[in-house]
Amino acid sequence: MAILEVNNVKKSFGTLEVLKQITFEIERNDVIAIIGPSGSGKSTMLRSLIHLEEIDEGSIIVDGNPMVQDGVYSKPSELKKITSKMGMVFQHFNLFPHLTVVENIELSPKLTKKIPVKQLREKSLELLKKVGLSEKADVFPASLSGGQKQRVAIARALMMEPDILLFDEPTSALDPELTGEVLQVMKDLATEQMTMVVVTHEMGFAKEVANKVIFMDDGKIVEAGTPSEVIENPKIDRTRAFLQRSLHK
Repeated sequence: MAILEVNNVKKSFGTLEVLKQITFEIERNDVIAIIGPSGSGKSTMLRSLIHLEEIDEGSIIVDGNPMVQDGVYSKPSELKKITSKMGMVFQHFNLFPHLTVVENIELSPKLTKKIPVKQLREKSLELLKKVGLSEKADVFPASLSGGQKQRVAIARALMMEPDILLFDEPTSALDPELTGEVLQVMKDLATEQMTMVVVTHEMGFAKEVANKVIFMDDGKIVEAGTPSEVIENPKIDRTRAFLQRSLHK
């Protein structure tokens, strides 16, 4: 069974229709890359999956549980339970500047899960080691590079043990030389079979790591398939034109 089903999702901001009948599904252990030009609805679609945006029509079903069915949302207690199965990594890290790295990582589970302090610390240090930042536990975000901040943000999302990890352009705010360290952490997660949905402009990552690629334009899914089908052999002119521009930047 699909871990995430999205059916006929529509979303408008005022008169601007941003998502137009979006339908796709994600199996457990999939790595889905969502590509497309700016303003095509990619980030809005991703934010809708974790209820940071409310859709107008359609259904989003997570692991068999309807988050929203035919435009009607589940009650708040159910919603909370369903969205807790997902973690989100944002473009601009969203770390709290007044908390140390380890405090940032531990904040959500401290507030939502009754985990003994010692166990919490063991887990947060283990995740910092996983993202290659063991020595940064007690520093404040201001002293970190952009790549390091994003790796802390990934550790923070993993701390909540999500079934699905969502990434919204995780490298677009980074200098090119810092992009590689973040992509490497994401590649490692893919190797460990983490289910991921990644809005990205990194075509190399999409080709190498994703097993499915979705190309969006003008609020619609224009083309979807394997990286080989969508990136190497696109069938649609719009996809072809977008890839030509992206690959020759």
